[in-house]
Amino acid sequence: MRLHNRSMLVVTFALLIPAFVGAQGQGDRSRSVAGGGISAAGWTGQIDANAAKAGQTIKDAKLSEEGKVLHVTTGPAVTYWNPADTASGDYTVSATFNEPKYMNLNSHPHPYGVFIAGNDMGTDQQSDLYCAAYGNGTFIVRGFGPEPFKMNGRSGESDAVHKAAGVGQPVTQTIALSVKGSKVECAINGTVVASYEKSELVTAGKLKSTDGVYGIRFAHNTEGTVTGLKMTKP
Repeated sequence: MRLHNRSMLVVTFALLIPAFVGAQGQGDRSRSVAGGGISAAGWTGQIDANAAKAGQTIKDAKLSEEGKVLHVTTGPAVTYWNPADTASGDYTVSATFNEPKYMNLNSHPHPYGVFIAGNDMGTDQQSDLYCAAYGNGTFIVRGFGPEPFKMNGRSGESDAVHKAAGVGQPVTQTIALSVKGSKVECAINGTVVASYEKSELVTAGKLKSTDGVYGIRFAHNTEGTVTGLKMTKP
């Protein structure tokens, strides 16, 4: 009888493991945004390849515009841009991001920021570089070439990156990417947090050029607004 009970326990535990693992993995899956799509005039976008393979589309995230304020709610991680927005030579692309309720759609911090050097946008050969901040004081510099690549590992930390007071509290970051001669720099809230030689970026498996389209980048399951997106020349 005891052997029978032990066998039943082993079988039950074995059956429960996949369900438990599946439940754990579902905790941070990309949600689908009700009423999603792009309503900001002139803008378009592309979700990440893994989300597309899972059956999601650009309509599972939302980009709208009220006055001069862009509102973003994701959904899958997404890159948004207006094809008319291009930059070449030396330039700076910057914008201010406000996360009104830190981590309101996720269980841990997710980033948002600006991208530059966009080429072959909207295709499977899309390449670009982005710098994005988290509301916990960290940041990332990453890109697509067309496969994802990382310039500062999993993340970097800087006192320049603002921290939210807590979950559900607002946090604002001003993020800029600059091309200056042979350098590409990311500045957050006025402080350069990362700098790279252009030759590190314009190479096989990364960027085709530092010239190209610019725009904004949001991770999955994130909500925020964007103001002051602009390109300036030295």
